[in-house]
Amino acid sequence: MIMAPDALLIKVADLPDAEILMWRGFLSALGFLLIALARYGRGTLAAYRRCGWTGIAVALLFSLTTCGFVLGNQYTKAGNVLMILASSPIIAAVLSWLILKERLPRRTWLAICLCMVGIAMIALDDVGAGSWVGNAFALMAATTLAINFTLCRTRPGVDMSPMLVFNGIIVGSTAGLFWLAGSEQNLPATHQLAVVILLCLIIVPCGVTLLQRGPLYLPSAEVGLLLLLEVVVGTLLAWWILAEQPAPMAIVGGVLVLGTLSVKGLYERRLELRIRDDRLEPGPSVTVDRSSTL
Repeated sequence: MIMAPDALLIKVADLPDAEILMWRGFLSALGFLLIALARYGRGTLAAYRRCGWTGIAVALLFSLTTCGFVLGNQYTKAGNVLMILASSPIIAAVLSWLILKERLPRRTWLAICLCMVGIAMIALDDVGAGSWVGNAFALMAATTLAINFTLCRTRPGVDMSPMLVFNGIIVGSTAGLFWLAGSEQNLPATHQLAVVILLCLIIVPCGVTLLQRGPLYLPSAEVGLLLLLEVVVGTLLAWWILAEQPAPMAIVGGVLVLGTLSVKGLYERRLELRIRDDRLEPGPSVTVDRSSTL
């Protein structure tokens, strides 16, 4: 939900791709570092050491996810990118089944299928043949995101979110080289800079940190499924603020996604409460006949 204004603020900032990626990378790296310092204090270095080589892989994978999403939107239609990204929960579920031997309940598979239908309805009015290059970038983003979450599940109890600092540095440095190689290196205007700071220093670090911590508590497919909320809420925000009215079918798709996730969440909450009550309920009392004990 925190990440929902992401696409909206990128449009409001109205900066070239390389420049917005450069600011996003460097400012988010600073934000991730501040969050890690606030959470761990003197134990920050120890938190990084606990991540090990898995943490380095997580940082590289999230960098590929970011670049794949941005470049996918550049080379093909947004509808194609959205529908391909909607496959990330299924990819994560398959990887978790193959690598971690995690089995998802049937209600999760049903929710994944319904949400994919909803995302397809949202993107249907923008779908087209597109470019195979853009589709490949979008598939790269979906796959690396799923691998990232699955990889986090291989280190239970280890928080990988501090490694996102290196993700920001990688993305910012790479985009900075393209920005410097371009014909213009103008600094953003005051209003653009304010939007970029809000997005890249506050929203992205807070939202992605929570997202990266998700696999500590949920299967990777569940985390990818909840990520679809960003698409729905982001579309509603663009409709409200930029007057980008979605098609009626897109509205139905958004209602389907929100309804599916809400029903699933409420049902699982009831299951948790029932299990907790069963554990707290005392067992049947036993009457001992003392006259026969000897």
